[in-house]
Amino acid sequence: MADAHLNAALPAPAHPQAKPGYGKRSAPDQRPRGARDFAHLRTREAAIAAYIDRMPEGTAIGYKALAAQLADYGQQACGKALNFLSEAGHLRRIKEHLQLDDNTFRWVTHTFFSRTPREDDWWRTFVESMRGIDLTERARRARAAEATEAGDVGDTGDVEPAPPNPAPVAPPAAPAASPAPSDAYRALQRLGRAEPRMTLSAAECAALEPLVAQWFARGATPQHLTRSLTEGLPPTLHSPGAIARTRLEKKMPPEPIQERAYVDRVVMVCIGCDVPDNVSPLINGVCVECREEMTAYDAAEEAGIVIDRVPDTFRRVPAQVDVARRADELRAAAGLKARPLARPTHSEVPGGCETTAH
Repeated sequence: MADAHLNAALPAPAHPQAKPGYGKRSAPDQRPRGARDFAHLRTREAAIAAYIDRMPEGTAIGYKALAAQLADYGQQACGKALNFLSEAGHLRRIKEHLQLDDNTFRWVTHTFFSRTPREDDWWRTFVESMRGIDLTERARRARAAEATEAGDVGDTGDVEPAPPNPAPVAPPAAPAASPAPSDAYRALQRLGRAEPRMTLSAAECAALEPLVAQWFARGATPQHLTRSLTEGLPPTLHSPGAIARTRLEKKMPPEPIQERAYVDRVVMVCIGCDVPDNVSPLINGVCVECREEMTAYDAAEEAGIVIDRVPDTFRRVPAQVDVARRADELRAAAGLKARPLARPTHSEVPGGCETTAH
């Protein structure tokens, strides 16, 4: 029933990106994209779902960002549509608690989208599977995949070999420049400045260079190396090269511990109000109070109550709508208990007179 309205929402190339680590994520194992992916949804939800489906990874997927891009729907309509897409199994909002490789922690929020509608049990199993994910390894694999794809770009198939050309006559070779000494070699070369008795020959520096390179690879600094090789020496030195080798081997720093980033905890939160499921039970990703609002929204539409879906930013003259009273009317239309409305005080009403919204 919504097929005719899908193209109006496509494509979504200019949608703003979320903050790094946030935004849209695609759920795994989805079926290929088809013309009737969202035919089971109402027109509004189908159009917004088709738009989200084509949004790149990491784009902002909140109702405000959607309303700013979709002129046909305001913030209220987009927010309710996200609730209904969660109810239909296409969306879940998930908070991940990360322990990073520098031993700091932070929460990130992703909205996972599935073109294929999923049952609530599938989403809960998916959330459980995220706990303990090694983010360091995942990032390494992503970089490797990007490098592989970049390498494939230059592969254009078989190339006909060029005809052979006579080998050019090489000009006389210039004298080869000596390679610059490594940091390890220079550190050994400078030992004699800190302790003249530890002055090493060029041959000794070259022979000990690989050991010093291992020190530096394990995080040692030139100052650390110099102290280790020059402090506490015996009164008489017969072979500074032998003493340097013994100390380099016996005092070798340990291999550095590679801290890894991983997902410490995972919490599913309500798509409408972000309340976590360990605070308020969620059904299909929606909490009890937001589900009541969904029921009121449905009842209002069935009763023919016009729900403003165009934001004021798209109007020449902003609509004068009492949002709290309109929400109360929707709840009443659904037979739900009305929430108490705060009455404006004398100072809050222009001119000092109490007014009634119509």
